[in-house]
Amino acid sequence: MSASAVFILDVKGKPLISRNYKGDIAMSEIEHFMPLLMQREEEGALAPLLSHGRVHFLWIKHSNLYLVATTLKNANASLVYSFLYKTVEVFSEYFKELEEESIRDNFVIVYELLDELMDFGFPQTTDSKILQEYITQQGNKLETAKSRVPPTVTNAVSWRSEGIKYKKNEVFIDVIESVNLLVNANGSVLLSEIVGTIKLKVFLSGMPELRLGLNDRVLFELTGLSGSKNKSVELEDVKFHQCVRLSRFDNDRTISFIPPDGDFELMSYRLSTQVKPLIWIESVIEKFSHSRVEIMVKAKGQFKKQSVANGVEISVPVPSDADSPRFKTSVGSAKYMPEKNVVIWSIKSFPGGKEYLMRAHFGLPSVEKEEVEGRPPIGVKFEIPYFTVSGIQVRYMKIIEKSGYQALPWVRYITQSGDYQLRTS
Repeated sequence: MSASAVFILDVKGKPLISRNYKGDIAMSEIEHFMPLLMQREEEGALAPLLSHGRVHFLWIKHSNLYLVATTLKNANASLVYSFLYKTVEVFSEYFKELEEESIRDNFVIVYELLDELMDFGFPQTTDSKILQEYITQQGNKLETAKSRVPPTVTNAVSWRSEGIKYKKNEVFIDVIESVNLLVNANGSVLLSEIVGTIKLKVFLSGMPELRLGLNDRVLFELTGLSGSKNKSVELEDVKFHQCVRLSRFDNDRTISFIPPDGDFELMSYRLSTQVKPLIWIESVIEKFSHSRVEIMVKAKGQFKKQSVANGVEISVPVPSDADSPRFKTSVGSAKYMPEKNVVIWSIKSFPGGKEYLMRAHFGLPSVEKEEVEGRPPIGVKFEIPYFTVSGIQVRYMKIIEKSGYQALPWVRYITQSGDYQLRTS
């Protein structure tokens, strides 16, 4: 059992648009939602599920909107929340930004989408690429488009249309890893994790079946490949696109799927392994007689020498009353951003093993500030191509299609900064 009705409310709780799927709950019940929410907020007991008598409100907040599903007892809550988040995703892909203005500007399309996303309280077509085949953003096309329902809606493979043809059959695979890191002022690593995604760009004819092989530790142990020669990684929190055959993966760790056309995220994973900080930062901040401050920052590339970090940005916090900036850098350029109270040291190309210096000099007002400012951490942004910090590898990509055409898979690896912070003393 799923949602009875879905509402989109503005930030004050006023309904902008709603869709009643079952008719078993009075639409006026939504008037109880905002008072309940505010009461719970005041009590400090805010919850994602609120109840008024027999009626339950399952809600999420996005931008300046509340998306609320109403239901009676015995609803599958995880299904309802998945539906609400999927609705946000579909609307965002249609309107670029999902906010009050985009709902007001697109009432007709929003109603059309709500009708297709759910039927009598049960999720239906939730893939925006398929929806875009017959719900277009030009209002005058809506009526004619309705008469032609694409075969994907009744297809077993609802995320891919039949009859797709390409002159050149190719698959582009991007393995992107973000490094989240928090280092204490004394240099000890407090938090370290890798969040990975494998994204595909598919230009393949027909209905191909793809099989992706990774150096997955569990797979290696199952097939007897584990050993010193075969480096493997242990993936945690693996999440797949709906196209992946989960039962097959559970049985023998084979990632087998018929892909959607074009861009999509095949899977995501996490590794909570201890990561050696790829770009290490040391800083010394000296204040002189409350009239000036000098900051020295040393950055070192702690990754292999063959690799290069691109677009490196090191954000160094400075006192909020600093002025008259002067900089000296051994490489790159430094820029003071007073609205953010930071110096951004930009280095276009940072090879592994290299060490660079930046010195900044600021004037401070002669009157000493009474309050002691907490010093924010130094933040680092970077991207290292042709490199994964976990050592994950695409071992093979098999493409099977009944017409037997040849197809080329291309693989690219990228490591980038996620939430990467180093605290200063």
